[in-house]
Amino acid sequence: MEMTWSLEALYRSFDDPVFENDLAFVKQSLDELTTWANNHFDAPENPREKAEGYLQRLLRFYHKAYRISAFANLSLSVEVKNTRALKTVERMESFLSTLKVPQVKFQRWLTTLADFEDLFGANGLTDEHRFVLGELRDNGRYLLSDVEEALAAKMAQTGSAAWAKLQNVVSSTLLVEVTIGETVKKVPLPVARNMAYDQDPKVRKTAFEAEIESYKNIEDVSAACLNGIKGEAITLSKARGYASVLDRTLRDSRIEKTTLESMLDAIKDSLPAFRRYFRKKARLLGHSGGLPFYDLFAPIGEIDLRYTYEEASAFIIKNFGTFSQHLSNFAKNAFEKRWIDALPREGKRGGAFCSNLRVISESRIMANFSGSFNNMTTLAHELGHGYHGECLRGQTLLNSRYTMPIAETASIFCETIVTDAAFNQADDQAKLAILEHQISSAAQVIVDIYSRFLFETELIQRREEGSLSVEQLKEAMKNAQMRAYGDGLDPEVLHPYMWVNKPHYYNAENNFYNFPYSFGLLFGKGLYAEYLEKGAAFVDSYRQLLAETGRNTVAEIGKIAGIDVNQTAFWKKSLRMIEDKIEQFTRIA
Repeated sequence: MEMTWSLEALYRSFDDPVFENDLAFVKQSLDELTTWANNHFDAPENPREKAEGYLQRLLRFYHKAYRISAFANLSLSVEVKNTRALKTVERMESFLSTLKVPQVKFQRWLTTLADFEDLFGANGLTDEHRFVLGELRDNGRYLLSDVEEALAAKMAQTGSAAWAKLQNVVSSTLLVEVTIGETVKKVPLPVARNMAYDQDPKVRKTAFEAEIESYKNIEDVSAACLNGIKGEAITLSKARGYASVLDRTLRDSRIEKTTLESMLDAIKDSLPAFRRYFRKKARLLGHSGGLPFYDLFAPIGEIDLRYTYEEASAFIIKNFGTFSQHLSNFAKNAFEKRWIDALPREGKRGGAFCSNLRVISESRIMANFSGSFNNMTTLAHELGHGYHGECLRGQTLLNSRYTMPIAETASIFCETIVTDAAFNQADDQAKLAILEHQISSAAQVIVDIYSRFLFETELIQRREEGSLSVEQLKEAMKNAQMRAYGDGLDPEVLHPYMWVNKPHYYNAENNFYNFPYSFGLLFGKGLYAEYLEKGAAFVDSYRQLLAETGRNTVAEIGKIAGIDVNQTAFWKKSLRMIEDKIEQFTRIA
């Protein structure tokens, strides 16, 4: 079975005449859209005709632009030194930046309409995009003037964007001096952090201590970067009229504050169960109290489950079929039609991702498969993202954009299917390792993410009064960790520098880029719990739910499956699935 993907459904190569023609079309259609917007949005007359004209031109631009961007980005992901791909990516980024001008003009025009309903009624593009247009109109009131918007965008390049680039440079070039036995090695930060998964406890402890020591070399720079970025976020949020920095994130995520509060309340109630897990793991590793931070990821037991690529594909296809044949057939297509690039090789980026190619109704998945259990579940996870795209087939590009909290729904669901199947078929030793892997992963997304949310909340509150020192940032992070982990962690061995190594903090446009991960995990787990209760009756509503994720709020999406995300009960039900695994782990370990 082929382990590299084919991109020919997009273009045969960068020299493909079709590619060159499409590239020229993108520039032409963008120029046309910009000119058209400049000439039609100065007055409110004929609103429906104007909105239809804009949407037609925008979708025409997107159809080609997304195709080109996908081809370039996918090519670059498996061949990082592909100069043609890199140049194309940069060119498309420039086009998309230029697109902001007519987009803002259209959005501002929507806010001037006396009667929003004048846009609808002809059964055309405006009716099809009612939700998107309504969202644009509602968010339009947070726009600054044209001059201010242009100035903010330009200043960000020498402000938050520059701070972010600086922090990325100093963190990505940081070398950690680790002593292993008689050998002293200088390794990149990610390498040192990955030693947290090593079987040898001495390696884990030594690497952690070296990591902490290394941050002293960049702590002052990182603190300056963080203060600068959060300062800009606070200033612009206030200027735009948002109630808070968090309020902007909630609006961008299509989540009500009540939803977030309900989820956080459920998480807080679940913390004692996670703390029992941490203390149990600590005892298994020979610690008398809480778990030292350097042993959070220590392996428990050994998973001897190994898969060839063919075995992994067969396992996934078979077990996806226990949920629905539609899901199973999708996975079968992905494997057989070369939608997956799974072969590790030089020049290919690490990790895994899924790109839903809405313009050709297909997906492409990048992974690095070496036969491990985690490799297999990762494939299932990414295929879940692809299935989400499959369920959006028939929706326009504008109606298929879902927000970050929803993004992990199908992936978590699919990963859970195969993980549970593997657990049910494993021997006792492997079952223990699978359980621990599941709980440890969930703890990061629930407990650690909660600590990061607490930290960022305090950071923004205090940043309004002035910059925070390195010591203040470290203390705030330790306090947040103790509030989240409690006696599950050894208070003498925390990670005071977590604010340095998490890039999510260093983006002025994506503040509180933490709770969406918790939401995604628990929403996916909650849906899986619904499936376990309802069986086959749930399958169609689940598919419909995924199909509507691009044109509904999170609350409305939940209602499709009979779920009220504003009620703590739903989130507790999701968390109970993890708590049951914790109880099982503490019983058999």
